[in-house]
Amino acid sequence: MVFAAQDLVSDSGFFAAMRENARQMTAMFAENPRMNSIFASQQRWLMAQLGLSLHYRRKPDSHDKGLYTGRFVALAVEHGIASRNTAGAFVQEMLAYRFVRHIDNPPDQRMRPLEPTEIAVQSVVKWLYAHLAVLDMLDGGERAVALAADPALFARLQPEIAQAILENHRLRNPGKTFDLFTWANSGGVVMDYFIAMIDAYDPDAPRIPVGMISPAEMSRRYRISKTHLKRLTTRAAELGSLGFEPVSGKTMSGKPTLWLSQDFVREYRIYQAEKFAIIDAAFHRETAPAPVRQLTAVP
Repeated sequence: MVFAAQDLVSDSGFFAAMRENARQMTAMFAENPRMNSIFASQQRWLMAQLGLSLHYRRKPDSHDKGLYTGRFVALAVEHGIASRNTAGAFVQEMLAYRFVRHIDNPPDQRMRPLEPTEIAVQSVVKWLYAHLAVLDMLDGGERAVALAADPALFARLQPEIAQAILENHRLRNPGKTFDLFTWANSGGVVMDYFIAMIDAYDPDAPRIPVGMISPAEMSRRYRISKTHLKRLTTRAAELGSLGFEPVSGKTMSGKPTLWLSQDFVREYRIYQAEKFAIIDAAFHRETAPAPVRQLTAVP
């Protein structure tokens, strides 16, 4: 089946699937923090999706399509993702970390097209595979198996997914608390960590317990300064989106106990539902069997 965003938001099993995805995203970050920092903030994630879509829409014999710094920067500004300076700096960072490289022997020597390196592509393929596997959890489908069996499917899916993400208002503007975290460096993975820590979810409870957290451990694991992490959680607490229970005298760890508001969890859930619906729709469009043409009888 094809899931619409509203179907996922109302699906009783979606929270568990979404939480599993959050756990996979935090695990991916731990495996390669530098590479997966691209997914840890909304701005960097959107720029990465935009860059990949330009690459996969390229035409080898023409410079009208493809990933070029100038085109990337212009579209990042046009879509309201980043300023020219920020977008240009992102390209230079990707080059420095060898996540993109210049293509050898371009059709026009005056142009300098770029392409993602194998490690960058593998990381995004893994990201997509994890999302397809979550959709499979909900209906017993075989989306992830299809991607593994046909690696070329990724090149067809990615531009469609990226375009839909860039044009989706609810995904780009999920809510005030989500925005607070997701536009901060490593803020996205911090949210994923909060959701991944939830053991029991009650959709009717005003507060959802997360459990004991260690700000020092989070700062080290997710490469976010303690000062910045404290600033994010303090601002979110002012919005009523999270809070900390007093540490019991019997608790020797000294770690505060965190809770999230139902509104904050709802923002995260709606965002994830929109994203998964986009991915599912693209998958079904690209894997649908071609229509059979009916031959017209000659009189």
